Amino acid sequence: MQRRTLGSQGLAVSEVGYGSMGINMFYGSSDHDEGVRAIQRAHDLGVTLFDTAELYGWGENEKLVGRAIKDFRDEVVVATKFGFTRDFGRDSRPDHVREVVENSLHNLDVDVIDVVYQHRLDPSVPIEDVAGTLKELIDEGKVKHYGLCEVGPRTIERAHAVHPVSVVQTEYSLFAREVETIFPTLDELGIGFVPYSPLARGFLVGSPRPAAEHEEDDARRNLPWWQPENFEHNRAIVERLATIAQEKDATVPQLALAWLLTRGEHVVPIPGSRSPQRVEQNVAAATLDLTADDLAAIDAALGDGPQGASTAEAASWE
Repeated sequence: MQRRTLGSQGLAVSEVGYGSMGINMFYGSSDHDEGVRAIQRAHDLGVTLFDTAELYGWGENEKLVGRAIKDFRDEVVVATKFGFTRDFGRDSRPDHVREVVENSLHNLDVDVIDVVYQHRLDPSVPIEDVAGTLKELIDEGKVKHYGLCEVGPRTIERAHAVHPVSVVQTEYSLFAREVETIFPTLDELGIGFVPYSPLARGFLVGSPRPAAEHEEDDARRNLPWWQPENFEHNRAIVERLATIAQEKDATVPQLALAWLLTRGEHVVPIPGSRSPQRVEQNVAAATLDLTADDLAAIDAALGDGPQGASTAEAASWE
C-alpha cells in the first residue's frame, strides 16, 4: 500500500483508509467481533488510517476501534470527531470540545489522538473559537492534527488562520461530487481531503437493492437514492459502471475507489466494511490503474448523475 500526505502538516497515511461508522450504526444490525476482524485485516493489508466518531454509538465505536488497534496502535493514524449532541443538535463550545476529547482518549485507550474533526459546524460558536480550542489541545499534546467536516471555503479559511487545518472530510463519490467546489481552497492552503461514503452509502457496491428491501433499522430505507422514483435510474448507472469494471477485471466498488484516487494526491477515501473479505476487495482498488479512456467512459456512464440527494437533507456548506 502506497502512502499519501494529507495536507502540509505532515499527516502521512495509506492511500486507502477505513471508516468504522457502519459497525455501530446506519446500515442495520452487525457483528461487532466481525467488525474488529475487519479492522485488523485492513491493518494486515497496509491500511493506516482508521476513522471513528463520538456519534457512532456514543463512544461504543471508539471503544471497538481502540480494542481492534491496540496491538498496533503506534503503526496507525486514528481519527475521531466531536460536535453533536445526543438529540442530534450541535455543541462545539470549548468546554464541551475538551470533554469529548477527554472521553475519546479514554474510549480509544490512547495517549494522543492523531486527528480530531469538528463533525459539523455549530452556528452558535464562531469557528475561530473552535480552532483556538483545538490549537490548545494540540499544544497540550492530546491531539496531533485538526480537521473539519462538511465546510465551505470561507469557514476553512477562517479556521486555518487560527491554526492550520490538516484535513477536511466530506461525502464524495461518483454519486456525490458537489464538494469538488472546495478543492481550489484546499490546494491553496495545503489541506488534505478524506471522502466519506466513497461508495455512495452502499449504492456502488454493485448490486443495490431498493429501499423496502433493507432492514427496518437501515437508514437507506429513507434515503432518496433508494426510493422508487429514483432507484431504477440510479441502478442503471451502476449497471453501466459494472460493464466498465468487468473490462478492467475489477468490481464496481474497486472502480469507484480507484476513480477517487485519481482526484488528486491529497485525496484518501475511507470505505467502511464489516467484512474482512470486503476489506480485501476495497484495498485492492489501490492497484487498479485507470487510463484517460477509462475516466471518459466513467463520465459517460454517469451521464447527468444520480436522481435524488444522498441524504434526506442535502448538505449545505458555509
